[in-house]
Amino acid sequence: MDVVVVGQVGRDLVLRVGGVPGAGGSAPVRGRVEVLGGKGANQAVACAQLGLAVGLVGVVGDDRAADDVLAQARADGIDVRHVVRRAGAATALLLDVVADGGERRLLEHVADDVLLRPADVRSAAGAVRGARAVLLQLQQPAPAIGAALDACGPDALVVADGAPQDDGLRERLVATAHVLRADAAEAGVLVGRPVGGVAAGVEAARELVARGPRVVALEAGDANVVAWDGGHVVVPLLGGAPVDPTGAGDSFVGGLTAALLAGHDPATAGWWASAAAASTVGRLGGRPDLDPGRLADAARRARVHHGG
Repeated sequence: MDVVVVGQVGRDLVLRVGGVPGAGGSAPVRGRVEVLGGKGANQAVACAQLGLAVGLVGVVGDDRAADDVLAQARADGIDVRHVVRRAGAATALLLDVVADGGERRLLEHVADDVLLRPADVRSAAGAVRGARAVLLQLQQPAPAIGAALDACGPDALVVADGAPQDDGLRERLVATAHVLRADAAEAGVLVGRPVGGVAAGVEAARELVARGPRVVALEAGDANVVAWDGGHVVVPLLGGAPVDPTGAGDSFVGGLTAALLAGHDPATAGWWASAAAASTVGRLGGRPDLDPGRLADAARRARVHHGG
C-alpha cells in the first residue's frame, strides 16, 4: 500500500434545499446524493483518485448500507479487506442538508459499535506496517489510534488529522506524527488556547513544529497555514463561494499527503491541498473528484496568482 487510512466509514445522504426550514417548517428537496462517506473514506477516495494505492481500516454494520458503501469503495479502487463488519451494528449515516449559498446542517448517526477498537486495528497491523503513509482520523477512540501508532512502520509518513481529547494521546501524536492537520477549533485544543486569524495560526503552527512534527497545517480564518522547520506559507482558500463545505478538510489531507509522498516540499504540498479542497467544495456532497494532473496545474496557477 502507498496509504492506509484509519478512520470512519459510512453513508452520506446529501439533500439540497433552497433554504433550511425553521422549527415546524418544511422545504422541498432540489437534489439528492447518496455516496460512500465518512472522513476516513473521503480521505481514502481522495488519495486513490490522486494515483495512490489505498487501504481503509474502519467499521461498518452488517446491513444493506454496508453492502452499498463497500461496493462503492471497491469500485473506487480502495482495498477494504480491513474494514470490519460489526454484527448487529448499523452503518454510520451522515445527513447533510445544504441550502443555497453553502449554508448547511449536518446530522450524524455514528453509534459506538461502528467506531474502531484496538482489536480491529491490530487485525490490520500488517497492512498498516507496510504502508508508505498512514492517515489517522482522530475522531476515532484514543485506544484504537494508539494501536495504529504502534503498528506504523519505522519509515511511514504518519499524518494525524484532528485533535484528540485524550491528553496522553495528544502529546504522543504531537511528539511522533510527521504531519499534523487541524481546523481552527482542533488547533486550539492542540496548543491550549484559541486560534483565530492568520497571525495566531502562524504562531500556533510554529509552536507545534518545534514540538516534533515535520509539517503542521492549520486552518486560520480564510486561509491555511502550513509550517515546517525554518519556514511557513499562508495558503488562501481557493475557488469561489462553496456550494457545500462538506469534505474540504478530507480533500485537503488527501492532497497534502499525495504531494508529500511525491517528494514535493511542504509549501508546494500546501498549495496542492488547498486546490484539492477547492475542487471538492464546488460541488454538492463531500466526495472528492480529483485528478493529479489537473490538481498540480491548479495549484501551480493559484500559487503564481497569489504570489506564493
